[in-house]
Amino acid sequence: MPHYLVGIIKESSGTVIIDRKDRDMQTAKVCGKEDVTILAIESSCDETAVAVVRNGREVLSNIISSQIDLHTLYGGVVPEIASRKHIERINQVINEALKTADRELRDMDAVAVTYGPGLVGALLVGVSAAKAISFASGIPLIGVHHIEGHISANYIENKDLEPPFVCLVVSGGHSHLVVVKDYGTYEILGRTRDDAAGEAFDKVARAIGLGYPGGPKIDKVSREGNPEAIKFPRAKVADSIYDFSFSGLKSAVLNYLNSCEMKGIPVCQADVAASFQKAVVDVLVEHSMQAMEMCGMRKFAIAGGVASNTALRGALEEACARREIAFYHPSPILCTDNAAMIGAAAYYEYQNGVRHGYDLNAVPNSKLGERM
Repeated sequence: MPHYLVGIIKESSGTVIIDRKDRDMQTAKVCGKEDVTILAIESSCDETAVAVVRNGREVLSNIISSQIDLHTLYGGVVPEIASRKHIERINQVINEALKTADRELRDMDAVAVTYGPGLVGALLVGVSAAKAISFASGIPLIGVHHIEGHISANYIENKDLEPPFVCLVVSGGHSHLVVVKDYGTYEILGRTRDDAAGEAFDKVARAIGLGYPGGPKIDKVSREGNPEAIKFPRAKVADSIYDFSFSGLKSAVLNYLNSCEMKGIPVCQADVAASFQKAVVDVLVEHSMQAMEMCGMRKFAIAGGVASNTALRGALEEACARREIAFYHPSPILCTDNAAMIGAAAYYEYQNGVRHGYDLNAVPNSKLGERM
């Protein structure tokens, strides 16, 4: 069921609680504003991020406190440590975002927050902070799906991009092919059946001695290697041409490394990285272009942490150009977890009348398209 306390509005006669029955009337009232400014919070993994976004496409501030250096010591994200660091940093990052934007809480029309998917402890920090801000300041609360945020990052720098279009979302936890039918309306064509692309990058990087985070390191070292040196498999899912599977590719890399070790054959780290990366890119591009052909659309976008991979960007740009398809992508900083993308997504939710109550909770395994 939807969480409908639509909001709390301050009036001269006191505080008015708006229930579901009054939603449409109040939505029409507030959506007539010329500018809508949203304070957005993202804490789904290991970045404590807060942004101030106006009208969904103008970023007034986007502050990110990263924990990468800390988690690198452990070879990956440690959930308990991530949660504790979010608690330590959340208030500081909120204050810094407001100061950078030269705004105060009273200037905000809503506070938005990622409710899932992600690490449950990390998500709870952001959700709790957003609910506290909403309660104390009286501004509406809007929960945002993390993947929807990644898709919406494209709106920030591509002012002309509007639905419908197809988007490839590739990150450490997700690999999705999505038809964006309208703002907030999605159809998932394909998803990973096992490892996400980013997860495979991290595991292979660890196996060949590059460490964490794997994606940027493989991208860098691959430039020195031969992508045709090793023939790694390109998996296909028999009952769905749009679904992905990367666990077999990861296993093939590990088997290759073990075989070389047993035979005493030296391993070229750059060649392994480049050959693995090409196998991932080939599958992502092939499935994406198949989806574009099926949908008959002329606009294609990418999103998520792996969307900053230079080989993937180059291959998709070339594939789209050959087919005369417009290609959209965010800057690398907006591909990683950030709050500006959450503010962009929240703006369209706000315009659609979506509000959440104080029973909004963290949903670590939430699916794109499921309404809270």
